Amino acid sequence: MTKTEKNIFSYLTLYVVTTIVVLLFNYNMPASNTRPYPVANNDKPDVVTKKSYHPDYVRGIYLTAYSTGNVAFRQSIIEKMKTGRINTVVIDIKDYSGYILYDSQLEDLIEIDAIRVRMPDIKQIIDEFHQADIYVIARQTVFQDPVLANAKPNLAMKTTGGNIWHDKNGLAWLDPGKKEVWEYNLAIAKEATELGFDEINFDYMRYPSDGNMAIVDYQIPREETKASMMKKFFAYLDENLSDLTTISIDTFGLVLDHTDDEYDLNIGQILADAADHFDYVCPMMYPSHYPLNYLGFSNSAEHPGAVISYGLDISSSTMKDKKAKLRPWLQAFNIRAIYDKAKIDAQADASEAAETTEGWLLWNARNYYPDYIY
Repeated sequence: MTKTEKNIFSYLTLYVVTTIVVLLFNYNMPASNTRPYPVANNDKPDVVTKKSYHPDYVRGIYLTAYSTGNVAFRQSIIEKMKTGRINTVVIDIKDYSGYILYDSQLEDLIEIDAIRVRMPDIKQIIDEFHQADIYVIARQTVFQDPVLANAKPNLAMKTTGGNIWHDKNGLAWLDPGKKEVWEYNLAIAKEATELGFDEINFDYMRYPSDGNMAIVDYQIPREETKASMMKKFFAYLDENLSDLTTISIDTFGLVLDHTDDEYDLNIGQILADAADHFDYVCPMMYPSHYPLNYLGFSNSAEHPGAVISYGLDISSSTMKDKKAKLRPWLQAFNIRAIYDKAKIDAQADASEAAETTEGWLLWNARNYYPDYIY
C-alpha cells in the first residue's frame, strides 16, 4: 500500500466512524409517517429566480431534521443567532437513509413510501429562520439512498453477481450513471427550492468508499471514468438548477490535496470539476479525519488551524477563475482531540484568512453547539 493509499484509507476509516455516529443518533428518534392531504398543484409557488438574501460571508451550523422540527430547540438557536456570528443553518431534507424528511408532494416519492415527516410544517420553519435574517440551506444526500435502491433495484449499484451491493453500514447505493436517479434528485431539489430554501447542498455526490469494494460492478462505459461520470451529473444539476437557486456540493477534504495530480480518491471527486458547476464546494476538512501524522504532526487533530490553512492554500490555484468558491465544513465534535472554543475559532480564522473562501460550516452530528459557537 502506497503512502497516498494509506492516507486515504485513514481518512475514509474516520469518515465511516462519523457516519456511524449519525446513524446511531438520528434514527433512534421517533418519526411521524402521518401525511396530511395532498396540496393541489396550484397552491405551490412558482420558481422564478434566485432568492435575493445571502450573507456576505456564510457562517453556519448543521441541523438534523429532528432537531429542526423541535420547536423549543429551533427557537432557542434562532434567539442565539440573532446576536451572534452564525447566520446560516444547513438542514437535512434527505439524509443517508434515503427518506425525505418533510411532507413532500412528489408522486415518485409517495409511490415508493420514501417520506418520513420529521418537520411537519416546513414552510413555517423556513419562515421563522428568514424572519431572523438566517440563510437556510437544504442538505440533500444523493447516491447513498437505500429507499430508492431497494424500491427500484434496477437503479441500485450491484455486485458482480447481480445483487444489490451494500456498504460497510449495510446501506444500498444508487448507480450514478442512471438518468432516472438524476431526475429523481433534481425533482426533490426543485421542490425544496419552491418551498423557500435559499440553497441546495448536495452530499454523497460520489461513488461509495467503504465495504467490500472488490465485488462492486460499477457498470461504467469503457470510455468513461468515475470522475467523468460525476462531471456529467454536475453539469446536469448546473444546467437545471443554477437559474433557480444557489447550489453547493460536499466533498472529501483530501480532494484539496490532489489538485495537481487529479486523483479522484477512487470515488469520482475532482475539485476542478465540481468548481466548474457549483456555486460552492464544501470540502469536509475535519482535522481528525486526516492521517494521524498529517503535515508531520503527531496528532493532526490537535492542529486544526494548520490543517485548514494548508488545504485551502494548496488548492487556491485550482480555484482561480472558477464558478465556485470554497466553503469548508469544519469540525465541531471530539475525535482525537477536544474541540473547544480555541480549536473551533482556529478553523474559522484559517477559513476566513483564505482568499478562496466565502464562508464555513460547522458539523456536529448531535447538533450540540455550546453558546460560544454562536
